[in-house]
Amino acid sequence: MNWLSRLKGGLKRSADALGGLFGRKRLDRATLDELEENLIMADLGAAAARKIVARIEAAKRDRDVAPEELRRELAIAIAEILKPCEIPFAQKTDQRPRVVLIVGVNGTGKTTTVGKLAARLAGEGGKVVVAAADTFRAAAVEQLRIWAERAGATVLGGAEGADPAGVAYDALAAARQAGADILLIDTAGRLHNKANLMDELGKIVRVLRKLDPSAPHDVLLVLDATTGQNALRQAATFREVAAVSGLVMTKLDGTAKGGVLVALAETEKLPVHFIGVGEGIDDLQPFDADAFARALCGVDA
Repeated sequence: MNWLSRLKGGLKRSADALGGLFGRKRLDRATLDELEENLIMADLGAAAARKIVARIEAAKRDRDVAPEELRRELAIAIAEILKPCEIPFAQKTDQRPRVVLIVGVNGTGKTTTVGKLAARLAGEGGKVVVAAADTFRAAAVEQLRIWAERAGATVLGGAEGADPAGVAYDALAAARQAGADILLIDTAGRLHNKANLMDELGKIVRVLRKLDPSAPHDVLLVLDATTGQNALRQAATFREVAAVSGLVMTKLDGTAKGGVLVALAETEKLPVHFIGVGEGIDDLQPFDADAFARALCGVDA
């Protein structure tokens, strides 16, 4: 099964959640109102739902519309919201090494995402160093080492319980010495409402800037699709603390909450660089707004 097929399979529950109206032919006011409710229930958020319904209403109000035509119209409207966020992650920049801080709450698949990202960037010809700054979880360093061996990347990490900011600082110094192109820094998963952990994240940023005032050059927030609307709160909070520059959405391989990516695009307007649909090394792929919208609406490619 190819990657797009897995994406469509993963979002089938989301597509089914939107499918209650696809058997109705006439797009009257009642049908449009129900469509808006379905979009909100599918985690697309009220603002995006209103925009999508307004577009469809302008084109198809009081017309007879076949189910597949409605699915296509819905996919087009959703893709219009997502398209501005479809921004590729380009590793070639003037900064060297390019420092990429990876943040997120517990359980989002953050460490796995760092490993997959290291493999992708190394496969594109970059010299990649990974800093294991999640020193609270002994398994995190070993997990990264396994991924790094597959990727051909170097992993640097401190002892369990070491100061994460110190690990990040030492890793940047070492990456510079090694002539690395990219430094990926894996941080501890932290609850976005825990002030002390968020303060620690701010400390990592401050310490990195002692070596490179422009660092980090990217701050990628890893979000778990299964959390639904809570992802919006996480994105808003992490933006305040760490100046998030882009998103990675994971666990889209079996969730009815995939619509939250549309809500994020409408409210946060952050670049979405990658989405993940599984545990394999190739299951982290660049975000494609059109493909995602079609899968979300159950439209055949």
